[in-house]
Amino acid sequence: MKPATGHYLILGCFCLAFYSGCISYKFLESKHHPHAWKKLFLVHHWPVTVCKMSENDCKDPPQYWTIHGLWPDKVDECNRTWHFNVTEIKDLLPDMRQYWPDVLHSSPNRTQFWKHEWEKHGTCAATVEPLNSQKKYFGRTLDLYQKLDLNSCLLKVGIKPSSAYYQMTAIKEALTSVYGVTPKVQCLPPEEGEEVQTIGQIEFCFTKELELRNCTNSEAESYVMPNNWHFGPEELSVCNDTLTYYPAQVQFYN
Repeated sequence: MKPATGHYLILGCFCLAFYSGCISYKFLESKHHPHAWKKLFLVHHWPVTVCKMSENDCKDPPQYWTIHGLWPDKVDECNRTWHFNVTEIKDLLPDMRQYWPDVLHSSPNRTQFWKHEWEKHGTCAATVEPLNSQKKYFGRTLDLYQKLDLNSCLLKVGIKPSSAYYQMTAIKEALTSVYGVTPKVQCLPPEEGEEVQTIGQIEFCFTKELELRNCTNSEAESYVMPNNWHFGPEELSVCNDTLTYYPAQVQFYN
């Protein structure tokens, strides 16, 4: 009887471990998990406006919309022990430097921006299988960015950087007509010496299955740049339906 007893004990421990693992996985995916989220924001920012927002060493910012990040809503810094490792995305580096550059710092070898995005947002996005590694998170973000092709779409509807102003309603309507969903557009409010708001970010919302969905302005209304990046006090917020500046070059006001 002793061998049989040992066999059943081992089998029982295995079943308990398997059951516990299933429960843990379901909890991770459940709405009760402390790092649960419902949607993702794929955030594009306009480098000229970003350079205007702070003291930095911006040099000839890109004249195209670049990636700011892929952000789950409501959560950040979900796993502080899962540190960024640039070697895991070495195959992506050419595209990362082009489409996801650190706009504020001219050195192409800086990885601090990507480190920040992974540790604050990527570790939370990684609770779903398509984003559950650093290579998947950055690679899928690049794929979504290229699929949306925001730069080409804006040009096709006649919206390009200019000294002339645009009606924000026209920009929003053009985006909705192209993509079939309502994105969120954020602006800098007018500063001293300026007449109108300045476009800064365009956010597209995705489901956990990485399907486009409408954004709502009730969540994440404004974005304040991180203090450790030495930004000024400027703040992006949802654009008003008024005249809007889409700048072609950086202008600083004393």
